[in-house]
Amino acid sequence: MLVNNWPNAVAHVDADCFYASCERLRHPELRAIPVCVLSSQDACVVAKTYDAKAAGITTGMPVWEAKRKLPEAIYIPADFAYYGQISDQLFAVLGRFSPELETYSIDEGFLGLNGLRALWRKSWSEIADTIRAEIRNEVGITVSVGVSVTKTLAKIASEYNKPDGTTVVAGRKIGDFLEWVKVRDIPGIGANRQALLHKFGMTTAAQFVDAPEPFIHRLLGKLGTDLRHELRGVPVYPLDLLPALPKSIARTASMGEISGDKSMLAAHLTHHTTRLATELITRRYVAARISLFLTLQSFDKVDAEIRFDQATANYFAISPMVQAMLNRLFQPGQRYRACGVIATEIAPAASVMPDLFGRVEQDERQGRLLETMDRINRKYGKGTLRMCAASGLRASSRSERFQLPLFDLE
Repeated sequence: MLVNNWPNAVAHVDADCFYASCERLRHPELRAIPVCVLSSQDACVVAKTYDAKAAGITTGMPVWEAKRKLPEAIYIPADFAYYGQISDQLFAVLGRFSPELETYSIDEGFLGLNGLRALWRKSWSEIADTIRAEIRNEVGITVSVGVSVTKTLAKIASEYNKPDGTTVVAGRKIGDFLEWVKVRDIPGIGANRQALLHKFGMTTAAQFVDAPEPFIHRLLGKLGTDLRHELRGVPVYPLDLLPALPKSIARTASMGEISGDKSMLAAHLTHHTTRLATELITRRYVAARISLFLTLQSFDKVDAEIRFDQATANYFAISPMVQAMLNRLFQPGQRYRACGVIATEIAPAASVMPDLFGRVEQDERQGRLLETMDRINRKYGKGTLRMCAASGLRASSRSERFQLPLFDLE
């Protein structure tokens, strides 16, 4: 482990239950009520408050199952245009604290803090607490902040004291901290890699970093050795301040079970499409091509793609195409284990010129339209207004918190 206290300093700022927090910000009367945010066609849960999570509701859960578990919760269709506005406010505050700011996702970012303690005349904990306070006062939502010597350690630390908490892990305290971190909570370690590490007796991050580097490389390749360095306090991943235009953006995952249920596939794909559209909107991108794949029980894959006449990030343009591709690919009697959606031919949103038919302006208006629909449905009953594409649907489909001791990690 590193023995120097602060050879490098980076903060990870992560909004708490971002989509649901945005809805509570817009509807203060919901602050004491569990809230679940739904995909825009009400198929599945894409975000939830902590009290809904405690009731057993998970991201991606079909809405009918969530309502069975927690009928008293409020279920709200997602409004990504509104969430983007709150995200802009969040990052405007973060930009005041450091010129080195990486937008990691719609609700989380990294800050380079080297040299700023003298500028702010505060400790790292005080700087993090000030960030939290200013976001709470100016934006109206809460964030959790982790500060450490590498991006990976800072990201893990931000999960320690959620919600609305600060965790600082100095170089000399890394060993103590990693004793309490499970390998499943290391960013980049999914279920399959976790199972592999468990086979060799590695259940904690401390055991992972203490394993010989050649052995970790044999098990996980370069990803494993990079993570091992980051967890030992040696920075490998720099802040991505000027990200290059990506060749593709993918949102994919195993379904957690092997199933031939088309409705389950549709729910998972709705969740992935929601995440993909959110990523495009957050990063101010549009995509001209969307592809879908299904992974069979045999691990063989089938796929399809659609190309738009004009690049878009509009969920309501992308989602029907994804469902149409599912209808074309799905084989009754076949069983599937995973699925996903991928955006390619990506361009900056600003590069899309207004067209003769007003599609760009229409995309902007749809956010306001959804907000109006939500108010009407809330007043007169859910389902009073519904998108035509959802008329056949039923009316309204992170890892655990660390159990760490409360000791000073700074």
